[in-house]
Parts: sequence; C-alpha cells; structure tokens
Amino acid sequence: MFIQTEPLEIETSLRFLPGQTVYPAGPVTIENGGDAAGFPLAARLLALDHVLSVTLEPESLVVGRSDDIEWVQLKPAVLGAIMDHFVAGLPVYEDVSPGVSAADIDESEFLPLDENDAVVGEIKELIETRIRPAATQGGGDIVLRGYKDGVVYLQFEGQAFQLVSGIENMLRHYVPEIERVADYRDAIPKPGLDTPEGRAIRDVLDTRINPAVAGHGGHISLIDVDGPRAYIRMEGGCQGCGMANATLKDGVEVEIKKAVPSIQQVLDVTEHAEGTNPYYQQN
Repeated sequence: MFIQTEPLEIETSLRFLPGQTVYPAGPVTIENGGDAAGFPLAARLLALDHVLSVTLEPESLVVGRSDDIEWVQLKPAVLGAIMDHFVAGLPVYEDVSPGVSAADIDESEFLPLDENDAVVGEIKELIETRIRPAATQGGGDIVLRGYKDGVVYLQFEGQAFQLVSGIENMLRHYVPEIERVADYRDAIPKPGLDTPEGRAIRDVLDTRINPAVAGHGGHISLIDVDGPRAYIRMEGGCQGCGMANATLKDGVEVEIKKAVPSIQQVLDVTEHAEGTNPYYQQN
C-alpha cells in the first residue's frame, strides 16, 4: 500500500492520501479528548502521542500535531497506523444504521436463532460442512446470525457475498422450509425504507441500476433513508471495486436524485477493504 502526503498551509497539519475512499460523508473532525465513537481509524491515530486532531475527508485524512514535535519524527508512526488499519481490512467508520444506536439494538429481537429448532440445526450443519469451507477457500467467511419465517440471516465476510445465490440454492434444496437468504443487517428495522422516498429509491435500484451492475456480479442495496440522505451498500462485485466511487457519483447518485429530488446526498456505507477488488494491494 502506498500512502501519499500533502503539506498544508498550517505547518502542524498534514494530509494523508491512502489511494482509496476514506469517509464519503466527510469532512468530519475528531479532536483529542473528543468523542471518537464510530470512527476507529481516527481513534487509532489520536492514541498516538502528539496527535491532536484527525479530519476524515472523502478520499484523504488530515492529521493535526502538537508544536513540540516535527513531522519528520511523527509521520512514520502515522503512516504505519494508517497502513496497518487498511491492510487489516478495518473500517474507517462503523457501519451502524443512521438514527439507530448499536447499544439500543436488541439483536435477538430481530435475529432469533432457536437452537432447539430442527431447521436451525440443519442450516448450521450445512453451513459448517459445505458452505463455510467454500467461503473460506475464497478468502471470506459465513456466519449464521438468525432464522425467522423462512429467511436465513447470514453475516457475509470478505468475498463471501458473491456466493449468496449458490448458498440460497443449496439451503433451499436441502431444507424446503427456507425461502431466501438475507444479510443479517437487513433484519434491523429501518423506518426510512417504508417512506415514499425509500420505495422510490428501491424502485430505481431494482429497475435501472442493479440490472446494469449485475453483469459484473454486483448489486446495490438501499440501507436507509434519513431526511435528505440515502444510505446504500455495494455488494458482490461492486464491493471493493476500484470504480466504486465513480459508480456512486456518476451513476447511482445521479439516478436517485433524478427520481427523488429531495435527496441531497447518497452515502456509501460499504466496507470496501473487504471486497474482491480492494483499492489497496497487499505486498
């Protein structure tokens, strides 16, 4: 991974460009001693001695230092922290749905998993013996998070989302009670999806955008709508694609704003570092 730096007018600030999307909704500044909850990369950098602030921008981040140290001394530690974070595939910001606090979510309410249910037992056996081996071989993983009303809720890690169609076919073949497979995050209620804006955006995705990206093995889901903001997640071949930002700005955002004029921002909550075509290349 190659990270460029750019000096700024303020000598105590330095911009770092990792060559990938950092925080699409930026800029946002987190100061030392402030609340860095939801921003693990900023928290990691603020833990370094002499780092006073971190500003997350769409494709870069600006680090502010104290006056009692020079960049020649501090820069290697900052570069190392940024590189380690991205290479480990860790998120810049936590994927928590807008308006919903993770602490307020009782996952068991939306993702029931009755260990005594014979269907759950069959699903777990299929995942452990047939599905996870295939997922881990491709550099991903699958975790069963819930089962309700014929829907199997899974946690897809790394490249595993590309297997969703095959996983669904296999589970439905062996367990007739299963109707479909879904990402476990989709089980959490999101009021914005049932608004006129949410329904209109999903129609745009289903009829215009997803048919176009399906040829590349991609899929784009609407995660939530919160006032003038729409939150989307890129899946399959779109996750980690080097053209993801262009797809968002030149395609998805344009079509959504055209169909729903009240939407001012379309924000991508995808963890692209876990995709099949990551922005960075590990050496």
